[in-house]
Amino acid sequence: MDIIARNVHEALPRGLKAIKEYGLPRGSRNGDVLVMPEPVMTIFKKPTERVMFHKERDANPFFHFFESLWMLAGRNDVAFVSQFVKRMADFSDDGKTFNGAYGFRWREHFGNDQVQIICERLRMNRDDRRCVLSMWDGSHDLGYDSKDLPCNTQAFFGVNAFGKLDMTVCNRSNDMIWGLYGANAVHFSVLQEYMATKIGVPVGRYFHLSNNYHAYLKTYQPLADAVLVEASPYDHISPFYLDTGIQDSMTLWDEDLETFFNETAEMANGDFQTPFFNDVVVPLWEAHRSYREQTGEKRYLEAIGILDSCYAMDWRMACKDWITVRLDRFRVAQDAGVQHG
Repeated sequence: MDIIARNVHEALPRGLKAIKEYGLPRGSRNGDVLVMPEPVMTIFKKPTERVMFHKERDANPFFHFFESLWMLAGRNDVAFVSQFVKRMADFSDDGKTFNGAYGFRWREHFGNDQVQIICERLRMNRDDRRCVLSMWDGSHDLGYDSKDLPCNTQAFFGVNAFGKLDMTVCNRSNDMIWGLYGANAVHFSVLQEYMATKIGVPVGRYFHLSNNYHAYLKTYQPLADAVLVEASPYDHISPFYLDTGIQDSMTLWDEDLETFFNETAEMANGDFQTPFFNDVVVPLWEAHRSYREQTGEKRYLEAIGILDSCYAMDWRMACKDWITVRLDRFRVAQDAGVQHG
């Protein structure tokens, strides 16, 4: 079955409709699910429109954004991503690192930087059909008892007949709400855009093959009839792209990525070389740090104010919405006399 959508905002309600109509009840180690009786291919026609705006879904945009950078940096540490979602540590075997961290698998685990090799190959030969990015390691993962085994197993990259970079991701077991139309749609589209920019071609389509496409009932039921197909803000705005057209932008971009992870605690506006880091990463980071470290109503209002300086309108809107939901909850709790940080 194919689910064809302009972007992730459009894909979620279409996926919910499909699994409501065709999904079959099954059990799983994490609770009861509805599972599609056959693999599902989701096709994102505009993968750079990667931000989810459905308020009912309440996706955490800070987590999705910074997890994507964490992956591009090839990291596997628990500490960084746990700043955005504390329960991420529950998926680590030792509390320090993740066994199946995608970015580490892309750039370190197999002894080479697969991302760099694929970019070099496609720069040299746009007709190369051997560009496979591996995440599943059969010699390590098969039969290994871990809390964290890669659900996405490999990705194929190729420059299509129109000169654009297409990407196909293969997934063995896909939670369509939190995984596919949550984190996956962001971090894989960021990877695709990053690679396309390095290769020197536009972004094409993103194909995502889910061998086991399912939804956990505890997360599906509140959304089943609440999330409807509706126009997204992308009808009126454009996504903020990684590349800004400046000379040697991606070389500088890679240097900024390294600087960010080495110096996040001390960084300040203007420390980076590219607009993406100065005008998008820094405001989002500072807004979330305020939300994380301040108390009372100040933590929300200060974060919202900082977000005004974020040049990426899609991420700015989503992050403001997410903070505002929590501000409203705080005010309701205060009115009820409940102490709330």
